[in-house]
Amino acid sequence: MPKSTRIVYFLTCALRRFRQRARAAGRVHARPRADICGKAADLPIAGRRVVLRVTVRRFWCDAVLCRRRIFAERFGADVLAPLSRRTGRLETIVHHLGLALGGRPAAAFADRLMVPVSNDTLLRIVRRRTEPPRDKLAIIGIDDFAFRRGQRYGTIVCDLERRRPVTLLPDREQTTSQAWLTNHPSIVTVARDRGGGYGEAIAKALPHADQVADRWHLMETPAALSLMQSASPCGISERR
Repeated sequence: MPKSTRIVYFLTCALRRFRQRARAAGRVHARPRADICGKAADLPIAGRRVVLRVTVRRFWCDAVLCRRRIFAERFGADVLAPLSRRTGRLETIVHHLGLALGGRPAAAFADRLMVPVSNDTLLRIVRRRTEPPRDKLAIIGIDDFAFRRGQRYGTIVCDLERRRPVTLLPDREQTTSQAWLTNHPSIVTVARDRGGGYGEAIAKALPHADQVADRWHLMETPAALSLMQSASPCGISERR
């Protein structure tokens, strides 16, 4: 990255949080071991990318019975989470971009905002921040999606009553979907595609649940059949 397009700030963590943790144990029984240096991106300023060079101290505990052998100074989770490459406020903006635009469109728009982030990272942030449903699931939709088109596919489960995603399964195998559905016996209605894989998984895991063909696949199947009939010689002769 050219130096003229970015601003670098140096940030050092205060020792106050570590002292509070040490006092909770009754006494300070640690010594500095080394400094940890890292980088974190922040919101742009005047059209320039901002990079924070963060320096925190790491401590080694001398007490034999201490459960924490190694301590490290921490920022607040809303400022800079542990092992994070972005500040909390930038992480929130990237999350909303991923929700609103998806992968590639959000990545292109973020680059214009001087916040470069890949489409894979956007999807990971959305999946990581997906909250589990607080109430029992009753009506869901299940379908496959592509992590990488033509190479790797997964399964997405959505709560159709609250209109939000519930979970992302790592593949679209029948056993994976069946295992997840077995752990949610409160489901009474499942909307799915017209393939047999998800149907068999639902029938085995939730025999009491009603299976419904979702609107898109219900309209897509007759349309595809009509196109096939119009393209085939038999279809042409029969219409005549």
